[in-house]
Amino acid sequence: MPAPRHSSSRLTKKVAAFVQWERVARVATTGRAGIPHVVPVCHLLAGGRIYFASGDDGRKVKNLQENPWATLTLDVYSDHWGTIRGVMIQGRTKLIERGPRFRQIRARLYRKYPQYPGEAALSESDSVIVEVTPTHVYSWGLD
Repeated sequence: MPAPRHSSSRLTKKVAAFVQWERVARVATTGRAGIPHVVPVCHLLAGGRIYFASGDDGRKVKNLQENPWATLTLDVYSDHWGTIRGVMIQGRTKLIERGPRFRQIRARLYRKYPQYPGEAALSESDSVIVEVTPTHVYSWGLD
C-alpha cells in the first residue's frame, strides 16, 4: 500500500483532478462531545475549496456549528494494494445558509449530480452548503 504524502494546504494538480472527478467523499466531523461522525457526501471542487450540501438539521451541520473543523477522505480501493489511491483533506468549514453563493454552488452541485433536484432538492429554507478550506492535504497513490 502506498505511503501517505503530505502536501501542505494546497491541492496539487493531480490531487485537484482526483477530487474533482471522484463522485463521493466521506466527511468526518465532531461536536463538543468529541464523538466522531462520518458520512458520505456528494461534493464539488471550486476555487481550491470543497463544497457539499446537507439538511440544516443534520448531525454534521450541528457538529460544524460547534466545531468548524472537518476531514474529507476520497479514495479508490483495489485488492491490488499497489494501485490504491486517495486523498485526505483537513480543513476549516463555513456554513452558507442562503444568498447568491448558496444558489451558485447549488447550481454547480446540480450540474455534477443531475439526480440532486429530484431526489434531494436543496432549498435555502432547510439546507446549507458547507465550504471546506483545506489546511492540510495528504495523498497516496497519485504520484
